[in-house]
Amino acid sequence: MSHTLFKCLLLILVLSVIGCAKRGTITGGSKDTLAPILRSSLPKNGTVNFKGKEIKLYFNEYIKLKNVGKQLIVSPPMKRTPEILPINASKFITIKLKDSLQPNTTYSFNFGQSIEDNNEGNALGQFKYVFSTGNYIDSLALKATFKDALEKKMDKFISFLLYEVNEKYNDSTIYKETPKYITNSLDSLTIVTLENLKQGKYRLIALKDENKNNKFNPKSDKIGFIKDYITVPNDTLYQLELFKERLPFNVFKPSQSSGNRATLGYEGDLKDVKYEVRKGNEAIPFKITKLPKKDSLQIWFKPIKNDSIAITVLKYKKNTSFVLKLKDQKNDTMSFSMQRGGVLPFREKFIINSSTPLVNIDNSKIKIISKDSSNVKFKTNYEEWNQQLVFDFERQPLEKYAITVFPGAFTDYYENRNDTLKYSFTTQNTTDYGNLKVVLEKVKRFPVIVELTDKDGKILATHYSEKETTINFNLVEPAKFTLRLIYDDDIDGLWTPGSYLEKRLSEEVIYFPKEIDVRANWDVEQPFDVGGPSIKK
Repeated sequence: MSHTLFKCLLLILVLSVIGCAKRGTITGGSKDTLAPILRSSLPKNGTVNFKGKEIKLYFNEYIKLKNVGKQLIVSPPMKRTPEILPINASKFITIKLKDSLQPNTTYSFNFGQSIEDNNEGNALGQFKYVFSTGNYIDSLALKATFKDALEKKMDKFISFLLYEVNEKYNDSTIYKETPKYITNSLDSLTIVTLENLKQGKYRLIALKDENKNNKFNPKSDKIGFIKDYITVPNDTLYQLELFKERLPFNVFKPSQSSGNRATLGYEGDLKDVKYEVRKGNEAIPFKITKLPKKDSLQIWFKPIKNDSIAITVLKYKKNTSFVLKLKDQKNDTMSFSMQRGGVLPFREKFIINSSTPLVNIDNSKIKIISKDSSNVKFKTNYEEWNQQLVFDFERQPLEKYAITVFPGAFTDYYENRNDTLKYSFTTQNTTDYGNLKVVLEKVKRFPVIVELTDKDGKILATHYSEKETTINFNLVEPAKFTLRLIYDDDIDGLWTPGSYLEKRLSEEVIYFPKEIDVRANWDVEQPFDVGGPSIKK
């Protein structure tokens, strides 16, 4: 062997050894992105003349069930929920039926996004198992979409219920019976499809079903409905607007909150309600105010020891009476607090809250001075319902105001008088605020309510218009606003929700499609087309 050939063979051997010794990384292949596949089912999917009590679904890999209680939709709904097994990873699912099946009916089990592969969590989206107790599978369908009647943000998990209109159906059916068919928006759908329907006439409603019983409970549920009966088949896309109904007026047993105050819970509208308080046959004086942030009233009366009082509530010729046994408790005392201190926005007024109802305000014993010690003219208005004293005066930019309430300026219901009270607040420059001019276009009718809200629906500014189409929101704090208009058809200054039994839809609400950015020292003019879309409701 030549010397040159020997060197070449030696070099090849060294390179081979180095190559074998080189470290590598085990990648394990590409990531699995495929959803599980149904291999078979027993009985098979689409079976007719079904008479069994158990169904098995076999998959090509290990699967797990995620939130199956929320995601699974059984239509028509069953009184006894089917049992879904197993709860751990498996290659099959068992459905055990606990309820009797209706004759000649197509049933569907829509698993939503609840079936995932065990390793990567890839979901088998909207998987359905269908069978019929009759000779064929019903195949008609109906589509619907939904929105909140007032708020821009929409709830998730909205149920869509289809009631068959037959000789047994009436308007109270939705309170007592489950529907013929059902589906759900789950946590992401904006358009839903009710499938496997048979031809017929139906009532279509949508529910935010808080009790999850497929029945309408006005105390807890939002509802949306189509005013007219619908027929299947048809190709209409229906839009349902959900709202919380105003409950009929009702009051609940009062409780004693202090030695001189009782609390009375209520629901519904307080308009035209009258009250009486008696000790035996004797009518006694009292005051009624609202308990902040709760659906409760406060009944203020002069201290009565170790006795009973009768509280009567009257509305629409209906009287509800309660007897309240009084215990020896400490009386409420007079105190005051500012609604908002520090920097007071120009669009807000200075307000003092009182802990007890006031019966007299002496403005001569109140003094407001600016930072240069100049006296400021003012007016006050006491809102007894909210126990708030509202100050009205012209405020200047970059100013500091000091308010002194001298002794005896306030007298409450129990003849208590205040000691000296001192408050202060400042104002910013007008350039720290923005101005928004809204120009309404294609207004269909008046009056209207125009509101600015934040992204969560909290009302930041409002304007009521009986004829003007140019609305000025001046000196608003810089923010990104949501703009909406309400057609105030009942002329009460409020948005009015609908009524299912009256077949009355909620007052119409139109949203500007984008947020409006109002910045400090900016003037924004925004046209707003409020003609509204034409949609089947």
